[in-house]
Amino acid sequence: MHKEIFSIGSVTVYGYGLMIALGIILIFIIFLRLAPKYGLDPDIYFNGGVIGVITGLIGAKVMYWIIELDEVIKDPSMLLRLDGGFVVYGGLIVGITVPIIYICGMKKLPILPAFDIAAMLIPFGQGFGRIGCLLSGCCYGRPVPEGAWYGITFPAGADAPAGIPLYPTQIMSFVFDFLLCAFLFYRMDRNKFRGQNLALYMIIYSVGRFIVEFFRGDDRGDYLFGVLFPSQAISIVTLVGGIIVYIYFRNKALSPLKVLKEEAAAAAAAKKEAEE
Repeated sequence: MHKEIFSIGSVTVYGYGLMIALGIILIFIIFLRLAPKYGLDPDIYFNGGVIGVITGLIGAKVMYWIIELDEVIKDPSMLLRLDGGFVVYGGLIVGITVPIIYICGMKKLPILPAFDIAAMLIPFGQGFGRIGCLLSGCCYGRPVPEGAWYGITFPAGADAPAGIPLYPTQIMSFVFDFLLCAFLFYRMDRNKFRGQNLALYMIIYSVGRFIVEFFRGDDRGDYLFGVLFPSQAISIVTLVGGIIVYIYFRNKALSPLKVLKEEAAAAAAAKKEAEE
């Protein structure tokens, strides 16, 4: 675990921030390569993605402040921390809503094809974020049973309690995220209707996140209804939302990404032939 990767003068590069940045950069590189293949204007959707990332990070930080409001009141310096303290669901809610407003409301372009592609890339970026959590020691697990082989122990200086074998929740999370990315990439051109990838992401991620929360040992905020952590309650909402999205777009029967890809390829071939 390396909370601090290196320092140059007074500037310190933290493992968490580095992994977040790396994940975002790779997401944009992959999206810009995929977008034209599905007939999407890469510039406009790139701008929407940048807006989504910036507002998503803000949303993730604000959600963390809300959940940890008591601690923030006790220690206002938490408002200035940049090396951790983000809630994924806050980032997803804001980071999805704002690009919809920009692309659909302002540019009058369809958002669903981009979301089907992004649904595959989001867990890819989340996986890098969880690697950052491992480097920092945040989002750590509860102590494992005595003698268990699968516990991980953090050194002094990490955000996690030092010297105590803990459930490897960060590893569980990034393995799950990368597997989800691979599954959705496999499904992308095999889906039967547009919006299916987005719905599958919402459903599968919600279930996985709900389960992992049982093994978390960091402060999860106050229980809701006496039994659920805030993230688990949000998982239930997004799970139901994913099911609704699945049913709605299945009934709409919009052509899947594969058709858009074929149409874009045909248009490119026709343009090339006309130029010749």
